[in-house]
Amino acid sequence: MQYFAGLICCAVIILFAGKRLSIYGDLLAIKTGIGKAFVGLFLMSAVTSLPELMVGISSVAFVKAPDLATGDVLGSCAFNLMLLVIMDAFTNDDAPLLSHVSKTHIMAASLGIILLAFVGLGLFLDDDIVLTSFIGLNSLSFLAIYFIALLLIYSHQQKQPNQHSDEQVANQHLSLKQILWRYALFGGIIVVAALALPYFANHIAEITGLNKSFIGTLILAASTSLPEIGVSIAAVRMNSTDLAVGNILGSNIFNVFILFVDDVFYQEGHLLKVSSDNHLSTVFATMIMSAIVMIAIIYETPKKKFGISWETLIILLVYVFNLFLLLRMGE
Repeated sequence: MQYFAGLICCAVIILFAGKRLSIYGDLLAIKTGIGKAFVGLFLMSAVTSLPELMVGISSVAFVKAPDLATGDVLGSCAFNLMLLVIMDAFTNDDAPLLSHVSKTHIMAASLGIILLAFVGLGLFLDDDIVLTSFIGLNSLSFLAIYFIALLLIYSHQQKQPNQHSDEQVANQHLSLKQILWRYALFGGIIVVAALALPYFANHIAEITGLNKSFIGTLILAASTSLPEIGVSIAAVRMNSTDLAVGNILGSNIFNVFILFVDDVFYQEGHLLKVSSDNHLSTVFATMIMSAIVMIAIIYETPKKKFGISWETLIILLVYVFNLFLLLRMGE
């Protein structure tokens, strides 16, 4: 029970600190003139993905469990898209969540699918083009595509008008120094809590007999996605759906970039080469879910039924089916 209690304790800390960190990260961008567009899709998503980054480094460098790192990143991508179901239920009217958002999010979803395709290729191929003893060409492609995506989306989003939430306006009396200190404080809290997650998850996998691919995809992914949950639901309740959806799609792009960082820290070989092929199921499921998001943004369903739209319902079914497949493959 102590391992479950430890995991829950870390999750609560990450949820609280992640929400505060996102607020101060956004204020930091406003104070420095970086711009709200960059914050919404990249800086905020990078901030809320700090747990995935730290869990990945901890998993490969200390726990020596590459499957946990890969499962956490890919599971977080799938879990983030599943959050759209919850966000859809929290919208204040009968219009589906994705009918509220800008079509510029289609670009982010498309780039996410491209990155996931390279991840799938890395898991599927027996060999990689080796550049060093622990880095291959496939991992470097995550780095290159991430920065290309950053430039493309930033240049496009710069043309869009900026909006500030009530909480941001209320906190703009803070000085840059105060914002930096609070940003560093909550960032440090997240780092410490996230470093402990793989330890508890590894022991839970041993106690329950569940495979580490499933543990990483479900338990770790849900825990490290808590900042996205807090930020996105709060944004939807403030009718800032573009910020919420941008955070989700931007987090998925950043998450694949994290695989490159994990590969750098994993000195035993190439990360995707030693990870289970079972992760291909999550890759394909996440690509399908991303494609459904694109269809929903273009199609613009006029009204949702039963509290959520048909698009988010399908996303939920794909997510649940993927968990079922992972459990079956782990038997």
